[in-house]
Amino acid sequence: MKDVAAKAGVGMATVSRALSGGKGVSESTRSRVLAAADELGYVVSPNASSLASRATRRVAIVVPHLSRWICAALVEALEVRLRPHGFDVLVYQVESAEARHRFFADLPARRKVDAVLVVCLPVNDAERDRLELMGVHVLAAGGQMVAYPYVCIDDYAAARQAVDHLTLLGHTRIGMIDASDPEIPDWPRDSIRYNGYRRALEAHGIDVDPTLVETCGWGGEAAAEAMARLLSRPEPPTAVFAHSDEVALGAIRTIRRSGLRVPEDISVIGVDDHPFAGLTDLTTVRQPVEQIAAGTAALTLDIINGKAGETQVVVPTTLVLRSTTARPRTLPTPLTTA
Repeated sequence: MKDVAAKAGVGMATVSRALSGGKGVSESTRSRVLAAADELGYVVSPNASSLASRATRRVAIVVPHLSRWICAALVEALEVRLRPHGFDVLVYQVESAEARHRFFADLPARRKVDAVLVVCLPVNDAERDRLELMGVHVLAAGGQMVAYPYVCIDDYAAARQAVDHLTLLGHTRIGMIDASDPEIPDWPRDSIRYNGYRRALEAHGIDVDPTLVETCGWGGEAAAEAMARLLSRPEPPTAVFAHSDEVALGAIRTIRRSGLRVPEDISVIGVDDHPFAGLTDLTTVRQPVEQIAAGTAALTLDIINGKAGETQVVVPTTLVLRSTTARPRTLPTPLTTA
């Protein structure tokens, strides 16, 4: 700043007001200061600026796996929306139990941030206590967390949409491939989507058959193995509800390698509307990532700026009909009249 002041022929206080948009500086002087700063490659230090405002202009995002589409898509969309408001985004991936433990153990000693955004990650009581030690705002994106403000879909309603679609087509033997993360010890044994699956069947008078439910990891390979187990049942399902599109695509691979057809022999539906869902014509329940990110970014900015408003936002999902679901082949086609 001293070099800029010397080059522009003004005092350092004038440089400070000119660069911060303060009053008491003529347009000609401001232009001269900006030109000098540009020529010298000078930018205002966020750390120095935060000393007066007590704000860091930094947001931390904690995410379990950047290799998962839903996680990566939310992180990317959040960064794009926070950047124009002058926020730097710090991304912390806690891909294993060890990495997660290390992150939360070291958390209070990390660089201070204005907010922590927890993306697609359940937080236990001990980790919640560590977050509280930071004394900053905590929000969740892509997951319902009662303790913190959040923006997400209703996973229960999304599952009901998927299973209701299959039952309305006439399916009664509907399997589910649920997903869990073995590296996250607090991941719910029965996911919200599983509960939606179970309640949807009950609402249509269909008994829940535990032999038609498989739980696997998040990847397509694990899902393919889970589908193989379902096909080994004496009476395989005529339709499968997959926890996510990535799980659904793994299941479809196994079905086709077994010589069966989708949807003629087995219908498959997922959740998310992954980019590959459109390319493979997968029927799914769309999770509007851009809307979730936009809502989370807006909520983050409002909370940081002390604005009151709704702090638990549920974004609606949409059933996207494509070619992987159809009536079961054993169901007679209804007669039509001319």
